[in-house]
Amino acid sequence: MSQTAAASKTVKFIITRQDNQETKPYTEEFEIPYRPGMNVISALMEIQRNPKNAQGKDTAPVCWDSNCLEEVCGACSMVINGKPRQACAALIDKLEQPIRIQPMKTFPVVRDLVIDRSRMFTALKRVKAWIPIDGTYDLGPGPKMAEKKRQWAYELSKCMTCGVCLEACPNVNEKTDFIGPAAISQVRLFNAHPTGEMNKEERLEALMQDGGIEGCGNSQNCVRSCPKGIPLTTSIAEMNKDTTKQLFKRWLSV
Repeated sequence: MSQTAAASKTVKFIITRQDNQETKPYTEEFEIPYRPGMNVISALMEIQRNPKNAQGKDTAPVCWDSNCLEEVCGACSMVINGKPRQACAALIDKLEQPIRIQPMKTFPVVRDLVIDRSRMFTALKRVKAWIPIDGTYDLGPGPKMAEKKRQWAYELSKCMTCGVCLEACPNVNEKTDFIGPAAISQVRLFNAHPTGEMNKEERLEALMQDGGIEGCGNSQNCVRSCPKGIPLTTSIAEMNKDTTKQLFKRWLSV
């Protein structure tokens, strides 16, 4: 595209907005000048720099979350043209116009496109998604992880808690307390760690409680939508197997 053609081209947006948690959502249209290489974040920055809607009326700048701008932090998750994804990786040239942007509905909206992902972090606390090292740091090097295990564990560690898998999952909504695919996959990750394995049974017991792994309906939307290509359904299948073994172990110990 020539510089003259690019200068005359515009990009149209229809953005779902919400002033605060108590008010109703509404849509507002924006039209901004096109620039080569734009992504959704740079477009939102342009709207923020000059907050006028498509009718030329002054309006409040659109609010959104972002941080790394490299599809690593997961902060800029939103629904773009009906698909939950990262705004930093959504290139304008590859999106159909008008570009429709909405907040992810699985999470409470704070304002505009800003959401509260506390549900995910609460789930990670519930399954103790960390490696407890207190009291072990002075015992010398821990056991090594086999290379084959390390390779698939690394894939699970790419999770950035973006919430896209929860947004895509039909079993995660305001009517359920399903823990979601991300937390289940993290149980598999930390149970595979030589030190994290010490709390393996505790994590499995957490998955066996209400809202745990039984809430999965096997729609497999999560693995198709994950920006990092994490094998979430494989993790869910493995944790189904492990929780079943844990259940039998519990029965036999009675």
